Amino acid sequence: MSHNCNPAVIERLRALHRLASEARTKGFWPVTYLGDGPEMIKKTFIVTAMAATAAACGAQARDQVQIVGSSTVFPFSTVVAEEVGKSSGGKTPIVESTGTGGGFKLFCSGSGDNTPDVANASRAIKSSEAEQCASNKAGGIIEVKIGYDGIVVANSKAAPQLNLTLKDIFLALAKDVPGDDGKTKPNPYKTWKDVNPGLPDTKIEVMGPPPTSGTRDAFVELAMEGGCKTFPWVKALASDYKDAFAKICHSVREDGAFIEAGENDNLIIQKLVANPNAMGVFGFSFLDQNTDKVQGSIIENIEPSFENIASGAYKVSRPLYFYVKAAHLDTVSGLKPYLAEFISEKAWGRNGYLSEKGLIPMPDEERAKVRSTVAANAKL
Repeated sequence: MSHNCNPAVIERLRALHRLASEARTKGFWPVTYLGDGPEMIKKTFIVTAMAATAAACGAQARDQVQIVGSSTVFPFSTVVAEEVGKSSGGKTPIVESTGTGGGFKLFCSGSGDNTPDVANASRAIKSSEAEQCASNKAGGIIEVKIGYDGIVVANSKAAPQLNLTLKDIFLALAKDVPGDDGKTKPNPYKTWKDVNPGLPDTKIEVMGPPPTSGTRDAFVELAMEGGCKTFPWVKALASDYKDAFAKICHSVREDGAFIEAGENDNLIIQKLVANPNAMGVFGFSFLDQNTDKVQGSIIENIEPSFENIASGAYKVSRPLYFYVKAAHLDTVSGLKPYLAEFISEKAWGRNGYLSEKGLIPMPDEERAKVRSTVAANAKL
């Protein structure tokens, strides 16, 4: 069977198919489908063929790239999308901030024009997510590492800048804290001074991302786990008792000291300005764009800065990615130009416009390696 993939035709076919489906659920066919015997069979076949045509054409019926995922990658993705829209003359890709986990859930739901083409991620895809993509027949996936970002613990510039250790961060935000007796207890600390006598006597109130966020995953792994490992008996659990180790080191308070503030990092910044006693956890790029309002805490005696993150001196940093459905490259108009623009030197290079937005560029050799992987259409 041949298929007419004109977008207008596809939409018409889908509308007719929806009409037929709605009618069937109510126990009758629309007047245009009434009939019996061979005629009824013929018209039933026509409806089925319409649905098959729409499905077969898939992403060819869409002329606008759809991107979901990480709130941290969102500003970088948005500026690239705008550049593609201006330079190509086509439609500007749509970028939604759903969080890394939420983005993968949408991205891995299947293939075709009703699923996203790109998933932004502030961590690498998990094996369980890749398996979900495979089971839903999302097709081959291309991983594109784009650079690095730091995670900051920031507050209003109207308040003192804090100098925190990873242990301070863990004790302030862990659900349960280790004792000297080899047991844990519910977190008793109410103020930063309770955690460390050298810190201010202000209430622990930290706004941060939800569990679906890649920033949350990375913060727990890099900052909280790092502080957790300062307790020798807990660190000893890591090799043989991984579940017990993770339960202690990765569980975040649920008593109001940590406030899930959604995937809108700009909203966290607004709340920090309104409440100088509060702290917020988000990506360095948002700090970099709001240095007139907020400041990042010094962590392990290192300030969060472009140079310190690039050199690896700032410990709470991680790579950033996006993932592309290979099957959509030849069917979704604008996807190839978007991919080419993102990995161009003028975008992600050392002096590219993304660095002005806070992205920490990869070294030249690493960028070349990623370009080679993309050019080869290498899939996970």
